[in-house]
Amino acid sequence: METKKLNIGLVGYGFMGRTHSNAYRSVRNFFDVPYEPVLKAVCARNPERAQAFANTWGYESIESDWRSLVKRADIDLIDIASPNDTHAEIAIAAADAGKMVLCEKPLGRTAAEAKAMVDAVEKAGVPNMVWYNYRRVPAVVLAKQLIDEGRLGRIFHYRAKFLQDWTISQDLPQGGEGLWRLDAGVAGSGVTGDLLAHCIDTALWLNGPIQRVTAMTETFIKERKHTLTGKVQKVGIDDASAFLARFGNGSLATFEATRYARGHKALYTLEINGENASILWDLEDLHRLQYFDHGDEGRLRGWRSIHITDSDHPYMKHWWVPGLQIGYEHTFIHQVADFLQGISEGQNPSPTFRDGLATDYVTDAVLKSARSGEWEGIEPEN
Repeated sequence: METKKLNIGLVGYGFMGRTHSNAYRSVRNFFDVPYEPVLKAVCARNPERAQAFANTWGYESIESDWRSLVKRADIDLIDIASPNDTHAEIAIAAADAGKMVLCEKPLGRTAAEAKAMVDAVEKAGVPNMVWYNYRRVPAVVLAKQLIDEGRLGRIFHYRAKFLQDWTISQDLPQGGEGLWRLDAGVAGSGVTGDLLAHCIDTALWLNGPIQRVTAMTETFIKERKHTLTGKVQKVGIDDASAFLARFGNGSLATFEATRYARGHKALYTLEINGENASILWDLEDLHRLQYFDHGDEGRLRGWRSIHITDSDHPYMKHWWVPGLQIGYEHTFIHQVADFLQGISEGQNPSPTFRDGLATDYVTDAVLKSARSGEWEGIEPEN
């Protein structure tokens, strides 16, 4: 296979910048893809730290202004791994410059922001993708296959939760590097856009569109010192969010996310109950899929734990021998592999910006319902 070079310009050097960089560096070691990602430039406001990041990950150059990065003729793809308030402006400018655009989740702080981003990439006709990486967990992909094959039959229930505990201390400030997720102006929302967005994207992919939601949110600590101003300010993000939903296929759902669940660092679970079978997946045991099939012989009927390591499981033929598992970072490698293969075939693999917009419509409705105390419909895509 002839390999072409694809020059990457990364915006942001935080946690997600590391996961993306690792994926670009590793993908061709395990996947026979038609493009070779070249780490051409990383962009961040702090030149010294950007250079240190570039040295660690092998980027050829640095920029301190994303506008300069977007204008560079030697950049093919802009990858946005910076805080949420930067997503729309950078993505729109990159699309206007004819660059491919990958963007961290949530796509926009609001659906209106996300819609502008969708319009830009679709008008420019550039490949685009949102980093909802849990779609690339082999166990979750297997769940998708089983659902699409009709093995679960009619779906009755979908339930998901994402629990963390890292913001419980009232002494934790808001804003600035590392804590921008507590600043509503930067993040857009709290756990709704940060954690539930992952749950919603996976749910839309596995179970189809959501029609209506009714929600409640809570901010447990009302004021925090702001890192940038040094002043005590009102907290605008939601610390906890829970909602009920009705899917288009008639199934009922519960979703919950919080950063106040002491003892949980990243507990993301989903369960789907169908007429014939049920599925359960847990991020803390991500290489396993729990499966119950009512069609089994009665005396042997029960939940089975499927260890997702065999070559006939999704993605696993690219990795190790059966019995040896993979982890979180591999989901990003899978996403890069799918993206590179897709664009070589003239396809735009999901989740696209339009898929990201669908999730933002749901999170908007959740926040609206929490304010109104009413059931809220999901705005249709257009």
